Amino acid sequence: MLATMIHAPRDIRAENRPDPVLHTDHDAVLRVVAACVCGSDLWPYRGVTRTREPHPIGHELVGVVEKVGAAVTSAAPGDFVIVPFSLSCGECQSCRAGFPSACDHVTGFGSTDRDGHPVDGAQSERVRIPLAQHSLFPVGRSEEELEAAGLVPDLLALADVMSTGHHAAVSAGVGPGDTVAVVGDGAVGLCGVIAAKRLGAARVVAFSRHEDRAALARELGADDVVAERGDEGVAALRDLLGGELADAALECVGTEQSMDQALGSVRGGGRVGFVGVPHGGSQVPIGTLFRRNITVGGGMAPARTHMAELLDDVLSGAIRPGRVFDAEMPLADVAEAYAAMDERRATKVLLRP
Repeated sequence: MLATMIHAPRDIRAENRPDPVLHTDHDAVLRVVAACVCGSDLWPYRGVTRTREPHPIGHELVGVVEKVGAAVTSAAPGDFVIVPFSLSCGECQSCRAGFPSACDHVTGFGSTDRDGHPVDGAQSERVRIPLAQHSLFPVGRSEEELEAAGLVPDLLALADVMSTGHHAAVSAGVGPGDTVAVVGDGAVGLCGVIAAKRLGAARVVAFSRHEDRAALARELGADDVVAERGDEGVAALRDLLGGELADAALECVGTEQSMDQALGSVRGGGRVGFVGVPHGGSQVPIGTLFRRNITVGGGMAPARTHMAELLDDVLSGAIRPGRVFDAEMPLADVAEAYAAMDERRATKVLLRP
């Protein structure tokens, strides 16, 4: 099968790899219908996260079940499923509490499972899914029906970016009547705009200095766009809001600058939901939180939990998070997909095996 491997910074290759097989009764094998490149995949691509040896990469996919182990009853061969970016057991305390991303046995794509078997990357033609009983999320419609309705990109977004943007909004306590500032105009930030509006925000302000992303943010529900950053961005936001600040902010980048922007964008007693993967020395200044009574929550999104809440709105067309995909390429061209995102020629690339 064809699968994506990262060898070193800016060295991404689509290579022939052995087809996956069931190793345990808790496994499943899927045929990938669509995968994609995530902004967090760019950290190893750029060399920010070290690549010690070649390994599979990619963690977002939708696919069709081909085989299941004897212990897997949640899905059957032929089912179209979404797979969350983190795989979980569904039985430990964290999973039972609705936080499978903090599962005692949490397993990532491209790593090893609890039995020591290598786990495939999602940017492949086929993948083995460990912990499949809880990690497979059947959609309840056929591949042909979903393709005809144009819903595959929207369902793929639920595997990570839409669930993550929703987690930012939920963690910030976004509710009816709120004014919300969204820091980050990548796919997660754009999905955060969708999520804030879905939860009833009266006004959503997106920070973006890229015309194409700013335009899409408006189409997805942003009422205003602020191009400035840092202190200038906070000042521009205050001017826009008649001298006031936002009730809540969504931090969707993961750097020190983006966290400072989010904290500076909310009023006293405001809330910040953070979901950006921490890079670049991001720290939460406890003194600022104390003085201004700011609440900060968030972290790695429990995508498996949020998918259950968001699925009906995707199937009905009430939300269209698949619009964050502005390019589609064959899996064989995955190196160009990474380059396009790294060079900001694309916001998010959908890959077709």
